[in-house]
Amino acid sequence: MFEGLKLFGEAMGTVFTFRALFDSLWATQLGIIIGMLPGLTATMGVALLTTLTFNMAPGNAILILICMYIGAIYGGSRSAILLNIPGTPANAATTVDGYPLALQGKAGKAIGIATTGSFLGSMIGMLAMLVFTPMIGTVALSFQSYEFVWFSIFGIIICGNLTAPKDPLKGWISGFLGLFVAMIGMEGIHAYVRFSFGSTNLSGGISLIPAMVGAFGFAEIISVMRVEKYEVVKTAIDRVIPRLSEVFKYWKTIIRSGLIGTFIGAIPGVGEDIAAWVSYDMAKRGAKPEEREKFGKGSVEGLLASETGNNACVPGAIIPVLTLAIPGSAPAAVLLGAMLIHGVRPGPLIMLEFPTFIYEVVAMVLLATIMMFVLGLSMVRPLVKVLQVPRQKLMPVIFILCVVGSFALQARLFDVGIMIVFGALGFILREMDYPMAPLVLGIILGDILDKNLRRALILSDGSVAPFFTRPICVVLGLLTLIIVLGRAKWFRALMAQMFRKKAAV
Repeated sequence: MFEGLKLFGEAMGTVFTFRALFDSLWATQLGIIIGMLPGLTATMGVALLTTLTFNMAPGNAILILICMYIGAIYGGSRSAILLNIPGTPANAATTVDGYPLALQGKAGKAIGIATTGSFLGSMIGMLAMLVFTPMIGTVALSFQSYEFVWFSIFGIIICGNLTAPKDPLKGWISGFLGLFVAMIGMEGIHAYVRFSFGSTNLSGGISLIPAMVGAFGFAEIISVMRVEKYEVVKTAIDRVIPRLSEVFKYWKTIIRSGLIGTFIGAIPGVGEDIAAWVSYDMAKRGAKPEEREKFGKGSVEGLLASETGNNACVPGAIIPVLTLAIPGSAPAAVLLGAMLIHGVRPGPLIMLEFPTFIYEVVAMVLLATIMMFVLGLSMVRPLVKVLQVPRQKLMPVIFILCVVGSFALQARLFDVGIMIVFGALGFILREMDYPMAPLVLGIILGDILDKNLRRALILSDGSVAPFFTRPICVVLGLLTLIIVLGRAKWFRALMAQMFRKKAAV
C-alpha cells in the first residue's frame, strides 16, 4: 500500500507538468464541447482524437484521450439539461430531472449540480482505480489461456444482456457478429489467412479504429441528420456554483452512485449509460418518500445520482483495460487501441513490463477530473451558445474528420471504405434496435478469444477438460450460464416455483 502511494506520488510529479496542464486544458474543453453537441459521442471524440495523436509521445497522447473521454461524458449533461436531449448516451438519465429543473428557471443550478456530481463520481472511481487496479493486476497474473477464453465469452454475454434489456438475444447476436468480424485476416499463431476472399487488403484484417469510427461516428451522423434542429431552453443561466449544503445533503447517494458506477464500469462492454440508469434507479428506491415524489419533476438527488454514476464509470472502465486488456466501455475500447498503437501493452503483464504506468494513468484521470470541474463551472454561458450551431453545418465537418481519421493511421483508402461500411451497418443495426457496444467489444475480444482458445488446446493436447475443471473457469462458466438462462421465461418460472416451495416450508 505504501509502495503504491510512493509510486503514485512519483507519477504525479511526472504527469503534472506545464505541457500536461496545457494539453489537459484544451483536450478537456474539446471533450466538453463534443459531449454537449447531440450526436457527437465520447467514443467518436476519442476515436477521432486517437488519429490526431499518432505522432505524439505515448504519455501526452494517452493523457489527451483520457481528458477527451472524461470531458465528453460530462459535457453531455449540458444538452440533456438545456435541450432535453442527451449529448451522449451516458447522459440519458440526466434528462429526467435536469430538463425539468431548467424549465423551472434553474438551469444554472442544474448545470452546477451535474458538474459537482461528475467531479465527485470521477474522484470516487479514481480512488477505486488507485486501490484495486494493482490488486487485480496481481490476480490477473494467475490467468492462463483457459480463463481468458471464458472471460471473453462472459464479456460478450453480459454486455449483450445489459445493453439490450428488452431483447438480450439482439445484444448477443451483435456481440458474436463482432467476434466473426475479428476472424477476418491472418490468424495470430500460424499467420494463416482466413475469410479474405482473395483480397490483399482483407488479409490484414479489419482495423479497429476505422470500424469504431464508422460504427459510432458515421452511423451517428446518418441518424442525427434525420432529426430536426433542436431549440435551447430560453432561460437565463442563474447561479452555477452550488452551495455545499445542497450537495452533501445527499452524501449517501453520492457514495452509492460512485461505487455503482465504478463497479458497472469494470464489467466488460457495459458502459456509462447503464451506470447512470442503475445509479438513478437505486437513488430513487433509497430516497425518502417526500424526495421520491420529486423524481422526474426536477429532483436534485436524481440529477446528482445519474451524473455521479456515469462519471464514476470512466475510471472503472479503465481498470479492466489496464489489468486484462479488456475494455469496460466503448470509449475505453478506443483507449485500449490507442495504448497498443503507442507501444503500451495492457494486460496481466503490465505490472511487470510497465510498473509505474498504472499510477501515471491514475494521475492523468485526476488531472482530467480537476480540469473538467474548473472548466465546467467557469465556461457555462459561452458554451451554451455552441448548442445553437446549425446541425446541417456541423455534420459535414464531422464526416470529414471521420474520413481523415480513418485514413490517417495507415494511409489506406481501404480503411475509409471500412469506416463507411461499418457506418452503414451500424445505422441499420440501430434501426433494428441492435446495440453497438457488443459489436465493438466482439471485434476487440475476437483476437483474444481466438489466440487463447487455440493456445489452450495446444497446451492441453486437444483436451477441453481444463475449461471445465479449473476453479476460475468454473466460476466464469457458471456465471455465463446463469446469465443466459436467467433471460429464459421457463427458467425464471422454475426459480420462482422453487422459492415459493421453500417459503411454504
